[in-house]
Amino acid sequence: MLGDFYLWIKALHIMAVISWMAGLFYLPRLFVYHVERQTTEGMGEVFQTMEEKLLRVIMNPAMIVAWVTGLAMVSIPGVVAWDAVWPYSKFVGLIGMTWFHMWCARRRRIFAEGGNTLSGRDYRMMNEVPTVMMVLIVLSVVVKF
Repeated sequence: MLGDFYLWIKALHIMAVISWMAGLFYLPRLFVYHVERQTTEGMGEVFQTMEEKLLRVIMNPAMIVAWVTGLAMVSIPGVVAWDAVWPYSKFVGLIGMTWFHMWCARRRRIFAEGGNTLSGRDYRMMNEVPTVMMVLIVLSVVVKF
């Protein structure tokens, strides 16, 4: 039955992934600004609100929809060539992206508690993680190595 809705599921999956990736790129950048401008009067609360809303309203739902639609697609017979390497390399990239999402959520909680110890440079370096995961996932799915 899912096969009849494959293209709709795939379209929803792509939209969810785009939204999730946008958040994964933007939240660490907010952390950079938060660290570097938190001494400005009232900016700490502004950044905390922006970070919390981005995570709760956009990133969490997008990640859940991406996972659910992805699992729906792989449950359709013939969609995935399980004897190839690419489904497993994509899964490694997906686990990396999910780990990074959870790391960002933890860092947001640490900011909210006033316990941040990382620098803007640290967050700039971590901001490269989703790019690496995205490259692995896209190459896996498109090139199908």
